[in-house]
Amino acid sequence: MIIDRRSETHRQIRLIGVALATTLCHTAASASGWTTAQEPFRIHGDTYYVGTQGLSALLTTSDAGHILIDASMAENVQLIQDSIRKLGFRVEDVRIILTAHAHFDHAGGIAAMARATGAEVFASEASRKALRLGGDDANDPQHGSAAVFAAVPEVSQLVDGQQVLLAAHTLVAYLAPGHTPGSTTWAWRSCENEQCLSILYADRLTAMAAGTCRYSDVRHPERVSDFRTGLKRVAELDCDILFTPHPVASGFAERIERRDAGESSALIDRSACRRYADSASRNLDARIALEAAKP
Repeated sequence: MIIDRRSETHRQIRLIGVALATTLCHTAASASGWTTAQEPFRIHGDTYYVGTQGLSALLTTSDAGHILIDASMAENVQLIQDSIRKLGFRVEDVRIILTAHAHFDHAGGIAAMARATGAEVFASEASRKALRLGGDDANDPQHGSAAVFAAVPEVSQLVDGQQVLLAAHTLVAYLAPGHTPGSTTWAWRSCENEQCLSILYADRLTAMAAGTCRYSDVRHPERVSDFRTGLKRVAELDCDILFTPHPVASGFAERIERRDAGESSALIDRSACRRYADSASRNLDARIALEAAKP
């Protein structure tokens, strides 16, 4: 057998880089509440929060089964399952698992949750690829710095605007590539006491890249154009309640504190999605300017 020593060396260097990235990511997780338990609660109607203090996971429920959006880190799977049970639901009744994007902090627990529930996993074409690779996707702008995770071998592919249906639930997938190629924002309606509200689980919109990856790479003009199209879409979507994969990005703690203090409408902010997208647009502009300053 002939061994290409250069290829083997490059492979070892990449593995060392992934291991270092994993260590750094998990250190950051401890500091940001990513693995800190959060008491689960009803958001509105049949939609509940079952994530940790620093990483979101949402559950929509019905007599026919439940839909879980994001399974957080692998370390948080037990916390998510405990939260589902605390709310009085059966983990085994989760029928569908969705994700915003395929990074370890949001999709790292999907493989374990799918095994525990038998749920069908849905993702956009790019996220499907990344899930099946366990996050080791060279097309990800953060490839090499984002930690890998347990691969998800069986994933059903979504297209832009597709509806995911379960009983009375209709969740719509809006593709917004940028933070990752497969970034997806989820929208649905949830009703309580005859009040129906539009809930948006908007994916992270931050322009982040590792190594030599550039959003402004002239060989990939779609990186910026698709990003801006997605930002415009998020800004224009019907949005009463905004949640994000990182709760801090949508003011989660402050809004929940106000609601618990008696302000019943504290979670409702119909301008939140527009402000979220506007902030991300400024971030993208700053990223492109930084890249231009460092040719």
